[in-house]
Amino acid sequence: MTAPPVMVRAADMSGTLPTTRVIDVLGEMFVDLAAGRTRSPARTVVEHGDRRVLLVSPAVWEQRGVGSVKVTTLTPDNPVRGLPLIHGIVALTDLETGQITALLDGAELTAVRTGAVAALATRWCTPDDADDLAVIGAGVQARALIRAVSAVRPIRTVRIHSRTRAGAEKLADRIRNTAPRPVRVTVCDTARDAVTDAMIICTATSTGDGTPVVQADWVASGAHVNVIGGTHPDAVELDPALLADAVTIVEDRTAALDGAGEIRAALAGGLIKAEDLYELGGLVSGEVSVAGRTSVLRTVGMAIEDTAAAVALYEQRRAAEQGPGDPSAVPPTREGVSDGHA
Repeated sequence: MTAPPVMVRAADMSGTLPTTRVIDVLGEMFVDLAAGRTRSPARTVVEHGDRRVLLVSPAVWEQRGVGSVKVTTLTPDNPVRGLPLIHGIVALTDLETGQITALLDGAELTAVRTGAVAALATRWCTPDDADDLAVIGAGVQARALIRAVSAVRPIRTVRIHSRTRAGAEKLADRIRNTAPRPVRVTVCDTARDAVTDAMIICTATSTGDGTPVVQADWVASGAHVNVIGGTHPDAVELDPALLADAVTIVEDRTAALDGAGEIRAALAGGLIKAEDLYELGGLVSGEVSVAGRTSVLRTVGMAIEDTAAAVALYEQRRAAEQGPGDPSAVPPTREGVSDGHA
């Protein structure tokens, strides 16, 4: 008899161990992606009604023998109903047998893997002792970013700015109550106040505008910026002018050219060329070095990231159920590169 799929709920994805495991497995996957050993098909987008969207995102990671399909809904009217903006589910499959091995909460997995991608870049672009974090935005994704970055760096100060101060205050209270170490959290009245002198900056807004949320001259020399928000391919959170002098990192060059507002604007303005974009897998494998320069990660989200995050969380859940000493539990790698089972 076929075993039923393991259920991985949102609560199973919290904590340092699951977060670190996702970061490490994503590092392994990005090395494969940059080397052409795997691929991430474009997602299917079905628009219906007023800004309501159904998205289907399939991908396979042959080197790990897994595939996944994520079904996500985006419903802008949900917050007034008291419901989350995003609902979703991810089905993880074993490529050899075709068996569905796990079903995972899709909304939380999206937040976790996006935060983990930013944390992976932060691991490779910042000094080990970087401890000052600025976050623009105060939603679910901002929370996941703080959790993930705190898993790779000893964050001691967090500055938050959001268009609604109440949301920022709520996030600040949550951080104070759940942080794994003492953290000084400040709510800032302006984005400039938040990012000035910060060595790690994360932007996670729902802007649909072409006007930057963060200006280039606010960013300290040598800082690292994770840009993950925006609602469409031409939305801009970070001033594209910063890309002219920064090391610009993307998940996949083709995906960034299609869907990253800052990249598209910088190219149109002659600030950068396509060959100035470095893929995250090259950073993880050591082919690309930041070496103290200002750096920017611009993400667009890819289906293969869901696959990697799903297998990481599935393995972590199985290891937790089987207890310490289980020989099948796969320990995370320190640097996020392949540990022999790719």
